[in-house]
This record gives sequence, structure tokens and C-alpha cells, in this order.
Amino acid sequence: MSERQPIFNAPGVVTALLGSFVTVHLARYFMPEEQAAWLTAVLAFIPARLTGMAHALPGGDIASVTQFVTHVFVHGDLTHLIVNSAWLLAFGSSVARRIGSARFLVFFFLCGMAGALVYVAFSSNQLSLMVGASGAISGLMGAAFRFLFQALRTGDTEGLAGEVRRPPLMSLSATLRDRRILLAVAGWTVLNTVLAWGAAGLMDGANIAWEAHLGGFYMGLLAFGFFDRSPPVQHNAALAE
Repeated sequence: MSERQPIFNAPGVVTALLGSFVTVHLARYFMPEEQAAWLTAVLAFIPARLTGMAHALPGGDIASVTQFVTHVFVHGDLTHLIVNSAWLLAFGSSVARRIGSARFLVFFFLCGMAGALVYVAFSSNQLSLMVGASGAISGLMGAAFRFLFQALRTGDTEGLAGEVRRPPLMSLSATLRDRRILLAVAGWTVLNTVLAWGAAGLMDGANIAWEAHLGGFYMGLLAFGFFDRSPPVQHNAALAE
């Protein structure tokens, strides 16, 4: 008799992150409006905290450090939460199975930090609040590019899931020569650049932290080789066609 596979089969670390996102969202939802706004400000990433204003903002000086991690747990609304949760399941599950829970968490938050730093570099409003796990999740997408296309090329869906075996990790040099990956990277970059030029205005005035998306994505793409448990494999030129 074959074993029944669970419908929700994400790694525990991914499930835990999803649970923390939902918990924070529900806590803010059921709080009085003033307290919810205070908690959001404490957890959010605010560039002004890095320019000497931390003491005047909720959370004080300690939040200038903790904000690099805490901002990923806060989402602006239910749609933001659902979209990020879906993307985390899509890319986080295969990455977590490859590198294990501890490395996954370090890598996830590293990508989130990279996204926050790029956001600081381009932000014109030092008091703006940046929230959400989009930057960290974009890093997981960048990481997946290092093995996703190889698995798709060979039709190795089991390897892509990472439950039985893992497709080989493409070396960084091979990654940057692969036309499919370069097209996907260019598409992601152009999409976020378009958002930067006002497409976000089409979404009921919502602000999209495109800077964090790109910062996290490129960190994930470039740094994943340091976290993967198998050595990267150089692919011949034929695979880059």
C-alpha cells in the first residue's frame, strides 16, 4: 500500500515562518488602532533609524538593529500576506530542503537584510515604513534559479522538490552564462524597475518596495553557493543555450 502524501507538505521551518506571519498579522488586527500602529512602527524598517533618529521613534535605539529582521514578519494587509505566503511556499520549500532549517533561516534573513540596505540606499523618504518578507523571499527566488533551470531541463520534478534527491547546483559562473537565467533575471529586474516608475500607483496607491525585491534577489542569486551543502557544478556551454 502506497503512503499517502500530505496535502500541505512544506518543511517545518517554512511552516513556522508562515505561522509567525499570520500570528503577527492577527495580533495587529485585533489590537486597538493606536497600539497596532505602534507595534507596526516598532517592527517595521524605517531608514531614519540609521541616521540618528532612532531614539525618537517607537522601539528606540534597539529597533535600529532589530528592524533588519522584524520587518519581514509584518504585512500591510491580507492580500500582501497571502501573496508573500504563496511565494514563500513556492520557493522556500525547495530551498529549505536543500540546505536545512538552520542555514535556511540565516540565508532568509540575510536576503531580507540585503533588501533593507538597498531600500535605504534608494529611499527618498527617511520616515517611510517598509514591511513584508518580499525582499527575503526574492532572495529565495534568486537561490532557486541556481538549481531550478537544471531540474526543469532534465524534467526532474522529484529532484526539484528536494525530497528524494537534489539537482546539482550551478556554479555562479555557469549561472551568469545561462541564457534562460539571464532572461529571467532581466525580466525580474525590468518588472521591478517598472514598479519604481509608478506602476505601483495602479494598485490602489500601494507602495511596493522594489528596492528590497532587487536587493534580496541579487543577494540570493550571488550568495546561495555559500549555503548549499553540495559543491557547485560547472556546466558545459551546451547547457547554456
